[in-house]
Amino acid sequence: MSSPSEFPLSEAPREGRKGLLSISMVLFSFTFFTGTMFAGGKLGMAFNFVDMLWIAAIGNSLLAIYAAALAFIASRSGLNTVLMGRFCFGEAGSRLSDVLLGFAELGWYAWGTATVAIVLVKMLGLAEGFTTPLMVLFGLGFSITAIIGYKGLDVLSRVSVPLMFVLLIISMYIATRDIGGFQGLAALIPHETMTLSAAITMVFGTFASGATQATNWTRLSRSGRVAVTASVVAFLLGNGLMVVAGAWCAMVYQQADIVEVMMLQGLSFAAVVMLCLNLWTIQGPTIYNVSAAACHLMRSERRRTMTLIAAALGIVLAIGGMYEMLIPFLVLLGSIIPPIGGVIMADFWYRHHGKYPALSSVTLPRYNLLGLSAYAIGAALAYFSPWIAPLVGIAASAICYIVLLEVTGKRSVLTGVQEEV
Repeated sequence: MSSPSEFPLSEAPREGRKGLLSISMVLFSFTFFTGTMFAGGKLGMAFNFVDMLWIAAIGNSLLAIYAAALAFIASRSGLNTVLMGRFCFGEAGSRLSDVLLGFAELGWYAWGTATVAIVLVKMLGLAEGFTTPLMVLFGLGFSITAIIGYKGLDVLSRVSVPLMFVLLIISMYIATRDIGGFQGLAALIPHETMTLSAAITMVFGTFASGATQATNWTRLSRSGRVAVTASVVAFLLGNGLMVVAGAWCAMVYQQADIVEVMMLQGLSFAAVVMLCLNLWTIQGPTIYNVSAAACHLMRSERRRTMTLIAAALGIVLAIGGMYEMLIPFLVLLGSIIPPIGGVIMADFWYRHHGKYPALSSVTLPRYNLLGLSAYAIGAALAYFSPWIAPLVGIAASAICYIVLLEVTGKRSVLTGVQEEV
């Protein structure tokens, strides 16, 4: 049975809420992810130094605003994203967000598990036969922190985040020195191509699912100000630093793989430590998110059991080749995840006027067809849009939901037993 402090199926109470430092450190550990550096490396191969910085700033600013908007709702309501989904998608329809968000985080977990195994085999000169056993070992080992819960994530983050930050700064300094300073960086010419909209979508997509599910922790914030501040700082600075560091070093060494870069810089031992510590730091929150979605999907409070099941599924995906699918995966997430947040924000502010009723006080419809339809339209438009997919998805899904509420006359706030929508 999960700890009562996790509240997988109910509002987090006001008692025991966390302050800015605690929430910020957990979110920083969440955004300090090696996978984001790999994505940043792709950015660095396709743009010059100044353009790369602008793209990183725009993409991460949009991501931080999106995360902060959901964080404020989470803090005010005490609900995480999958529980918010009950209001706009329906009691059974909310399983859509469970499946999508669970899939997104499970994919990240599988990628991280595969990455640490493959890199260790390469760096330590082990036989290829060790890869699968290491995936199993790390896939189960990473889940331990999540099984402990928020306290485990908090303690680990206070150690790993400062160490990771120092290592990143050292790596960027060495890269700058090797290329001849900032003038050398500015003179570099990209060797690959990528459109501006695709680049911003990729930056947003690196943590589209993470920003949507960060409500698992921001709902524990002492106030809306704490939730918003922690989200902006973590996603703008934390995720931003990871993108820029990956791109910065990739431009110098023409290598998108940050671990390979650190080996070229003579930081091999540090690269191994960084990789293991960083992935352990992020894998805990990632599989925690999967277990939260699974608990809601199955309407179960057995979070620890769900964590182990999710870790096993992640291991299967890792063995199945998730390592090679990072960039297509990010582009897909940038299209299908943000529309969930768009519908939630429209439902909270437009339909409920900034205050959800208590979950225990209402009987929700099995399916809210308006919310589900708005999500489908937003996701489709985002996926096929030549413009910035996450923004298209958020705006389209929110606008569609508001229009459908007005057209059908279903704008009234939930009170008591709710009619079918």
